[in-house]
Amino acid sequence: MSVDTQVLRVGMLEDDVDQANRVSGWVTERGHQCEVFHEPDHFQRAFRKTSYDIVTLDWNLPDATGVEILRWLRQSLVSDVPVIFITARQAEADIVAALEAGADDYLVKPVRQHELLARIGAMARRAQPETEILEYAPYVFDTSNRLISVSGEQVRLTEKEYDLALFLFRNRGRVLSRQHLLTSVWGTSAELNTRTVDTHASRLRKKLNLSATEKWKLTSIYQHGYRLEEYTGS
Repeated sequence: MSVDTQVLRVGMLEDDVDQANRVSGWVTERGHQCEVFHEPDHFQRAFRKTSYDIVTLDWNLPDATGVEILRWLRQSLVSDVPVIFITARQAEADIVAALEAGADDYLVKPVRQHELLARIGAMARRAQPETEILEYAPYVFDTSNRLISVSGEQVRLTEKEYDLALFLFRNRGRVLSRQHLLTSVWGTSAELNTRTVDTHASRLRKKLNLSATEKWKLTSIYQHGYRLEEYTGS
C-alpha cells in the first residue's frame, strides 16, 4: 500500500473546539482518520493505549503546554511519531523551542487547508519512503511486485498478509495498536473485528518465522497490539 493511498491515523491535541472541528474535517475529507483531544491528560491516556501516524499539537493548552506534551512524547515514551505544531505563536524563539524539543514541523494559525494536508502528506512520505527493494535481513521486500523473500527463498503471502508484514517492518520497533493496524492495513477502524489482526499476525509468525528464536520477533502487547523488533537474545 503506497503512502498516497494509506489511511493515516492523526491524533490532534487542540483546546479550541472550532479550530479542532475545522482541521479534523479537512483531514477526514482527505480520507484519513483524526482523533481529537481538548485536554492534555485525555490525549496522554489515549496515547498510552493506541498509536498514531502523525500528531498535531497546539501550544497553549489547559494545565500544560504543547512543548511539555512533546517532551513527554519524546522522553517519557521515547516516541518518534511525527509531530506538527499548529499554534498562534509565531515568534522565532517559540519556533526554535518547539523544533529543539523534537517537533518535525510548525504551522502558524490561521492554518491553511491545502498547506496542512500537503505537510501531512510529505511527513508521511518521509516516515515511509517509497523504494522498490527494502531489505531487513534476511527479509527482502520487492514493493513493485509485492513479493517477499527470506534468505533468498520467496514466501507466498496473501494480499493482506503482505500488507501487514510490510507495514510492521516499516514501523519496526513501534508498538502498534490493533485499531492502528486495521486503519493502515485494512483501511477501516470499526467494521472489522480486531481478531482479524490477531489471525493475520499468527499466520505471519509461522510463515516468516517471527519467533523469539529468530533474528526478528513479532510480540503481542497485552490489551494493545503488536511490536516487531530485532531479537537481541537477551
